[in-house]
Amino acid sequence: MRQLIVVSRPDDWPLRLDGVERVSAREYLTDPAWLERRATRVFNLCRSYGYQSNGYYVSLLAAARGHKPLPSVSTLLDFRAASLVRLTPQELGRLIDHSLKPLQSDQFVLSIYFGRNLARRYDRLAHALFNLFPAPLLQARFQRGRDGWVLRRVAPVAFSDVPSSHLEFVTEAAHRYFSGQGPRRAARRGNQNRFDLAVLVNPEEVSPPSDARALARFRRAGEASGFGVEFIGPEDIGRLAEFDALFIRETTAVNHHTYRFARQAVAEGLVAIDDPESILRCTNKVYLAELLQRHGVPVPRTLLVHRDNIGEIEKRLGVPVVLKQPDSAFSMGVQRVDDSASLARSVGELLSRSDMVVAQEYLPTPFDWRVGIIDGRVLYVCRYHMARGHWQIIHRQGRRTLEGMADTLTVDEAPPKVVRIALKAAGLIGNGLYGVDLKEVDGRVMVIEVNDNPSIDAGCEDAVLGKALYEQIMAVFLERVTARKLGS
Repeated sequence: MRQLIVVSRPDDWPLRLDGVERVSAREYLTDPAWLERRATRVFNLCRSYGYQSNGYYVSLLAAARGHKPLPSVSTLLDFRAASLVRLTPQELGRLIDHSLKPLQSDQFVLSIYFGRNLARRYDRLAHALFNLFPAPLLQARFQRGRDGWVLRRVAPVAFSDVPSSHLEFVTEAAHRYFSGQGPRRAARRGNQNRFDLAVLVNPEEVSPPSDARALARFRRAGEASGFGVEFIGPEDIGRLAEFDALFIRETTAVNHHTYRFARQAVAEGLVAIDDPESILRCTNKVYLAELLQRHGVPVPRTLLVHRDNIGEIEKRLGVPVVLKQPDSAFSMGVQRVDDSASLARSVGELLSRSDMVVAQEYLPTPFDWRVGIIDGRVLYVCRYHMARGHWQIIHRQGRRTLEGMADTLTVDEAPPKVVRIALKAAGLIGNGLYGVDLKEVDGRVMVIEVNDNPSIDAGCEDAVLGKALYEQIMAVFLERVTARKLGS
């Protein structure tokens, strides 16, 4: 990938780095030669990033040209936010407090050069801030409050404002960064792939949507499709501008970093699966219940419960009854209530956390159908059998988790009604990757829910298609990225 430093004046970046070109902002903005779609990383080191300044337009037009600007326009807007406290993730807040706790003063300024700081003890903090606010040269200001250290301001700095005592370190940091040894990944060095795909995973997740073998198969399929594939973690949100697409393989939620990743990816112009709209629609059972019923999709008898209609639950649905907190996932937050006394207690607990919950009639079945769909096409059909002696697929007993068996069918083997209703339900959400859960009772097929981040594990969901399943998903990414780059 071509690497380009854009400056307000030529002497704003006097360093000579192998494989890195330097050009003025005026030339980059006006010379037609820079309109070409060649893969280019643009390091914007203009003196000002103010709204509608040259620095602003360098990042803006770089994105429009299919180049990859650092900082991006969304990062420039973050710099202008009135309060950065609300943008600081909890993990970063803990890192800030831990890193600065030994200091005696109540204020501290941290200089960040290509994700690094002169003092090694602040390197983790510098790297984390660079990931959150990716810009080549940064300055962060902190203040100690009653509850610990707080990030008060982050702003880019011009090369001309770097203290002379720091210049040697800046030179070293720049050399390391551009040679692939800095905070950005070394694996991208010499990358000849057409596009770059980030796969968001979380090694700390207990029940991830894809196991290690499946992730390896996604990597191989992506690389075969022409993607440079990299697995990234929750701390890498600031690096999204480096990629062309984001594939989330971590359990999603709205009040969670996965949703922030999806929104940031879309803001940066990436193709994202899951997209933020799908996460928002699928992860709230109240929304799903209303949406499916309004469009005539068959569902179990359902009641949206609030404090004024609690008494209607047993009258309309009877007991046992299934209660769902709105943001439940993977059988968590879903409970069966078997009697009136338990019903009142359980509903009260759920309504203490949410103003609305979902109640559904209890429909015991030996298995649930799961239809995997992407871009309106069926990928796989599975039967997930209930855990032994339990009414759900997953039975959690303290730290132990028991799961029922699963078997995968060809699309032709599955009941046509199951497939047809699943496609209708998924179509109401969008054109992403979904897993539609259904029950079949006495010839009735009903949708239980639509999942935006369906399980794809090696040996289970891919049992019929094998590697073709992964190839089909990557083909959707390639088609969408190509269309976006070509402006179609």
